[in-house]
Amino acid sequence: MITVALLLASNVFMTFAWYGHLKYRRAPMLTAILASWLIAFVEYCFQVPANRMGYGRFSAFQLKIIQEVITLVVFIVFAYAYLGEQLRWNYVVSFLCVLAAVAFAFWGRG
Repeated sequence: MITVALLLASNVFMTFAWYGHLKYRRAPMLTAILASWLIAFVEYCFQVPANRMGYGRFSAFQLKIIQEVITLVVFIVFAYAYLGEQLRWNYVVSFLCVLAAVAFAFWGRG
């Protein structure tokens, strides 16, 4: 699905825009802000088409729910691989609760 692929790409960029600077805490705040804005611009180049193409096939609520799940998946990989953080059991359980909410949101879709 093109919508999901575009949302995935947008979330990779947005995760770096929001959290990538944490690895470079000694960089000046203004540099972090400007770099984040530039990365976020690229994110929007994926996110806006994803939502425009997906709306109609999915409701706005469903698009948001899909986006949130993608955000969590991308963030888990990012936090582990880029920031070196460990995935704890309570984070896994929380993620499973979100997945259950997604299943519930799409259940009975008609």
